[in-house]
Amino acid sequence: MERLNTKLYLQNCYIMKENERLRKAAMRLNQENQALLSELKQRLTRSAAAAAAATAGGNNNNNAPVANRASKQPGHDAAPPVQAGGKSKPVPKP
Repeated sequence: MERLNTKLYLQNCYIMKENERLRKAAMRLNQENQALLSELKQRLTRSAAAAAAATAGGNNNNNAPVANRASKQPGHDAAPPVQAGGKSKPVPKP
């Protein structure tokens, strides 16, 4: 009986140690995610401010060549959509 208790105690110690290691890793990942989210928000804010300044400044891009504009209707002058997963095969048309 004492041998079983010792074995269970050692398993419990191992589980607690592993739990602590995983908790620390989760905290590091959370900090990294928060930093990346903050950076993304800053970039989006800067991008939105630049776009607003360009629009307010009269930098209207309606005279750009057709090849440089994205069409509102896919298939006219836009690139074909790609499948999820980064594959470059076009999605079959329904």
